[in-house]
Amino acid sequence: MAIERSWCVVPAAGRGARFGADRPKQYVALAGRPLIEWTLDRLAATPCIAGIVVVLAAGDTGWRARERIGDTPLLTATGAGERSGSVLAGLRALPREVGDDAFVLVHDAARPCVRSDDIARLVEHGAAAGGGLLAAPVRDTLKRADGETRVAATEPREARWRALTPQLFRRGELVAALERAQAEGITITDESMAMERAGHRPLLVEGAESNIKVTTPADLALAEYLLSREWGMGNGEWGMGNGE
Repeated sequence: MAIERSWCVVPAAGRGARFGADRPKQYVALAGRPLIEWTLDRLAATPCIAGIVVVLAAGDTGWRARERIGDTPLLTATGAGERSGSVLAGLRALPREVGDDAFVLVHDAARPCVRSDDIARLVEHGAAAGGGLLAAPVRDTLKRADGETRVAATEPREARWRALTPQLFRRGELVAALERAQAEGITITDESMAMERAGHRPLLVEGAESNIKVTTPADLALAEYLLSREWGMGNGEWGMGNGE
């Protein structure tokens, strides 16, 4: 069965304050290149992605402007101070031919190790289910803390998943869900949360544990290790020429 091709919105307007660098996190060097370059190269090398919209902060001076990555069209939009506003800006910047019923992906700029085969499975199974997201089952024992950072309880880990990206939803439904959350003053931490609040039940599609989000310097070191391991194994997907 042919897999539908979808556009991908990449919110990259945040400052990454928790990372503690002198520049936005997406421009921190990872294996000799800005982190976001690895992410965009991986997306552009994924056959089921038709194009990419990168959402930038107003006045962003770190962005290297271009119209394509390889054969994949690349657009930009100006984001907002919070994730939901930036994703909305990206959704509104999609080409006219991407209608309200079209499925679109949203992927974190700081997840450079996402696997192309995971994205393909998400598009295939998520679209059939009306929407979905990559996720990983929780395997560690979970503890709930009290106000003094002592263990208050051990939480069951059965049926618990960690949300990853990309996440896949119909453009019109996601716009409506995000706009509703904004109007109600709700802080949205991922697109699935907005869709859940609007009554949807997204499909959880298991993705690789290596699809980490770079939030701290330790995460950056792990991402570099994962990238170097892939490259050292001769996997051509990690080639460095696609974004040049």
